[in-house]
Amino acid sequence: MATILAVHAHPDDIEHLAAGTLAILAAKGHAIRIATLTAGECGSAETDLSETARVRKAEAAASAALIGADYRCAGLPDLGVFNDDPSRRAVTELIRWARPQVVIAASPADYPPDHAAASELARDACFAASVPNYRTGPALALAAIPHLYFMDPIGGRDRQGGRVVADFGADIAAGFAMKQKMLSAHVSQAEWVARQHGVADHLGAMEAWSRRRGADFGAPFAEGFRQYRHEPYPRTPLLQDLLGEALLMPAS
Repeated sequence: MATILAVHAHPDDIEHLAAGTLAILAAKGHAIRIATLTAGECGSAETDLSETARVRKAEAAASAALIGADYRCAGLPDLGVFNDDPSRRAVTELIRWARPQVVIAASPADYPPDHAAASELARDACFAASVPNYRTGPALALAAIPHLYFMDPIGGRDRQGGRVVADFGADIAAGFAMKQKMLSAHVSQAEWVARQHGVADHLGAMEAWSRRRGADFGAPFAEGFRQYRHEPYPRTPLLQDLLGEALLMPAS
């Protein structure tokens, strides 16, 4: 069995973009870890920073528990995620805590300002996690760089509106009901997403995107991924192999 770490900027990002895949992998017996770089403490107009952080971390932990996953937050500031050395050490410690063979991270191109930085941090922290002299905290250095994958950006588009094409997809029909439950655990975000993003029904928006990505692969629902294969990151298709019959490849 493998250990998979999904890491993104804010609570509920992973639920929108990868929770169906995580649910399927958890059902196969793999160990799942879920991490956010921030507590999403700016995601409310009703409560202050500390209370919003408390609520959103509790929601994230409740969501993760639905698939038996552990949750951890790096504690970086919401709307203040940057690829600097203190942040990289914090994310490296997260990866060392999780001890994953597979890391599924934010897309390098996305519209919210924290998302691209979260992607860069995860990429660089995967490299640093196996460097013993890069000291980060109590967790031990990994034996090797984990396999690195990127989720879709929100809506499948970069900041200029360009379409981002997935290398492969996961058929999440078997995990879609759990994906809905996991996103529903983020109760505080229904009102906030309507206010800040103009999305009146974030559960409906998630379903619509899952259907659109599914249509790309001829499936009812899907989530898309890209593998980072540059030197010296692993190039073997580990996540693809773990997905098994749920793996979807684009039509040639």
